[in-house]
Amino acid sequence: MDYSVLLVEDDEHIRQALGLALGDEGFAVSDAVSGEDALRVLDHGSYDVVLLDLMLPGVDGLEVCRTLRARGDLPIIIVTARADTADVIAGLEAGADDYVTKPLAADVLAARIRALLRRRGGGRQDEVLRFGGLEVRPDVGTVHRAGVEVHLTRTEFRLLVELGSAAGRIVTREQLLQRVWGYDYFGDTRLLDVHIRRLRRKVEPDPDDPTLVLTVRGSGYRIDPDR
Repeated sequence: MDYSVLLVEDDEHIRQALGLALGDEGFAVSDAVSGEDALRVLDHGSYDVVLLDLMLPGVDGLEVCRTLRARGDLPIIIVTARADTADVIAGLEAGADDYVTKPLAADVLAARIRALLRRRGGGRQDEVLRFGGLEVRPDVGTVHRAGVEVHLTRTEFRLLVELGSAAGRIVTREQLLQRVWGYDYFGDTRLLDVHIRRLRRKVEPDPDDPTLVLTVRGSGYRIDPDR
């Protein structure tokens, strides 16, 4: 089955060219020309992933991203014309799972989309991870604390599963980037930094003084299994 992509882009040339190229890569592509248009389309349809330009007329891409993230965990890849830290971090903090920069190569973008949409789980059907008062079920994609569900995006969930599966051991930054996002990032770890912060806000009693998801300076991160 083809993955369905909603392409939100106000530039007609880019929208048409990218839509055709992603179609050739096997995706079913619909488009929207503004933030308001995208939200209307999503009110009446279901998509596997949203490819979202940040610079949109009216409601901009950041606001669309925040709105979609408040609704659920629909995968979002933001598109920016600049790779500077401020633009990228703003998009990721707004809830995006990944980012790409213009100009876009369709084959690379297709690989990014497929990596984002790979299976959420990967553990045994009966596997349950328990640490820090959390109960994590990789097979069904849920996290609970004291019987109450903790709502994570699918990327945050993958990150927690990777760390929790290695509880007590260091997982390097490179390993997390490869396992969660599915390809090499050539030293760009902004994705990981922002998602760790987002994850801590949801699973730590005090995100500014984490006791569960610990930073191992110069190496990576680890879950403290005794918490």
